[in-house]
Amino acid sequence: MKRTRWPLLRLLLAGGVLVSGALTIAIAEDTTGSNRTVNSGDANQAKVASFSRLQPGDDLPSDWEPVHLAGIPRHTEYTLSSVDGVTVLRADADASMAGLARKVDIDPNTTPWLHWRWRIARVNEKSALNTKQGDDFAARIYVFFDFDIMRLPFLERVVIRIARALYGERLPLAALCYVWSNDEPPGTTAWNAYTKRVHMVVASSGAGQEGQMIAVERNVRNDFRKAFGEPVPRITGIAIATDSDGTGENSRAWYGDISFSRQLQKSSEETVADWRRPQSR
Repeated sequence: MKRTRWPLLRLLLAGGVLVSGALTIAIAEDTTGSNRTVNSGDANQAKVASFSRLQPGDDLPSDWEPVHLAGIPRHTEYTLSSVDGVTVLRADADASMAGLARKVDIDPNTTPWLHWRWRIARVNEKSALNTKQGDDFAARIYVFFDFDIMRLPFLERVVIRIARALYGERLPLAALCYVWSNDEPPGTTAWNAYTKRVHMVVASSGAGQEGQMIAVERNVRNDFRKAFGEPVPRITGIAIATDSDGTGENSRAWYGDISFSRQLQKSSEETVADWRRPQSR
């Protein structure tokens, strides 16, 4: 599968960028023209990942870009696998780090509900929500936003402009990171240990649901407002990451289809019961 740069997301996965005491994160624009952007032209939903429409062993979808970091020799492996007869994305991390990212253009004021399904083999017992040493999770999903640079303090704006001059890319300046935590209850939030531009949200938690495909629904508009205290801007990117390079653990996760919708679809219990039904095209 073709690799594109996504350099600043790599820096985020490695822990952020430090310049003059300010931390920034970013997601690069596609410069090759190979990415297909999800645009929420449908007023009711926007599909981001339809892994269930593929076959186990197929190549990964070309619109999902692998994100590796120079200096990290071991990379998390992503493959299409099957769980209960449904094709899902499988991630295997062995003291490793890598992500998959996709460019999108979604209005969270129109389709604020993010839906996905995931499963883990076991929790990473060394992970911790707001510590640098524990910033590894068996499963996580990033949502990147097109945050207005003029809303940042002056020094942070200077840092961002330097980064843009260096990389020549547009930088989303705010992100939500949904994680499967080892002990914090769902709904727990904290700033990322490396940067106040990423807000961590526990979406699933604990070992009690290991080995089960769990359905999650989050209102990203509300989560963004609670985190940043600002009107929510457009969503520019989504990333999946299973990493264990900091803790040295082994982690395995499975990710199902990902989509946005106008309304809450159904209870988690109902969604888990019929998750085997693939999304329609």
